[in-house]
Amino acid sequence: MTDGWSCPVPLRDHPRITMAHGGGGELGADLIEHLFLPAFGDAATDATPTDAAVLDPGPGRVAFTTDSYVVRPLFFPGGDIGELAVFGTVNDLAMAGARPVALSTAFVLDEGLELEVLDRVARSMGRAAGRAGVRLVTGDTKVVDGGPGDGLTITTAGIGVVPDGVDIGPTRARPGDAMIVSGPLGRHGTAVMSARDGLAFDTPLTSDCAPLAELVTAMIATGTDVHVLRDLTRGGLAAALCEIAEVAGVGVHYDEPSLPIPREVDAACRLLGLDPVHVANEGTLVAMVAPDDTERVLAAMRRIPEGEGATVIGTIVDEHPGRVTARTSIGGTRIVTRPLGEQLPRIC
Repeated sequence: MTDGWSCPVPLRDHPRITMAHGGGGELGADLIEHLFLPAFGDAATDATPTDAAVLDPGPGRVAFTTDSYVVRPLFFPGGDIGELAVFGTVNDLAMAGARPVALSTAFVLDEGLELEVLDRVARSMGRAAGRAGVRLVTGDTKVVDGGPGDGLTITTAGIGVVPDGVDIGPTRARPGDAMIVSGPLGRHGTAVMSARDGLAFDTPLTSDCAPLAELVTAMIATGTDVHVLRDLTRGGLAAALCEIAEVAGVGVHYDEPSLPIPREVDAACRLLGLDPVHVANEGTLVAMVAPDDTERVLAAMRRIPEGEGATVIGTIVDEHPGRVTARTSIGGTRIVTRPLGEQLPRIC
């Protein structure tokens, strides 16, 4: 990894992050030139050494989002914090119907972090950006002493372009809308917890960490009016549906036996005392579309790898506006609420 690094202050002489790496001097410049830019690869071909990138995103409305990522462990089955920081922000843009264009990357590094770990994370971000079709155009680095002990925090901000005629948002949920999830639920949160706590299952748990922009593009390309999209991150399916019900002033009802919960996720949740609908996902969305459009949207979703498991789980209803209910496996009905707090800390 260190071949080709050069003077005046070679990074190989500093195998760990020091306070000087965040001081704006030679070590910081060396970090950018010899670690970040090579690691980001083709995704950083438009990166600029100035404090701001100037972009021409093309015609359409601009969508903008930002998020910070903390996860322990940094590397988990199915992904890592670098991949998470790219895909998470790309997915937030996609939920507005936007085509992702560019991301900024800001790192807060703990003093003492191994450069090999940072290099591995940065290379993962470069690969993820390439997969998502987005550019890494600007960034920043800070170093802190006595940090939380996770090694690093990443903040990514992103811009994208919403095509003319696309209007997707939680207020557009309408009674009668079909509710579709794009794939299995609960994989990310349980994968991180299994890695953190050393839990072993007959079928290994892996995160669903993935970009969703291609899936959303395919849904929009059907010509149907997609009303609502939401990625099911912190708080899982339950938090997303509760927010939509409250914002749109509608009732939400789903069929619990129809939820695509993998057997290994169900087993992990039983062991940990969790409800799978409260567990985070990082590559799964819920969509709400008019009932007449359901089959066309499902067919388009299932042609994309991230939507192969798409299934209808419920509908928007006139009853109980602002609330979410579920039909249970024994035929009863229960009220679904958000989790009281973060059941699984530092997972995204």
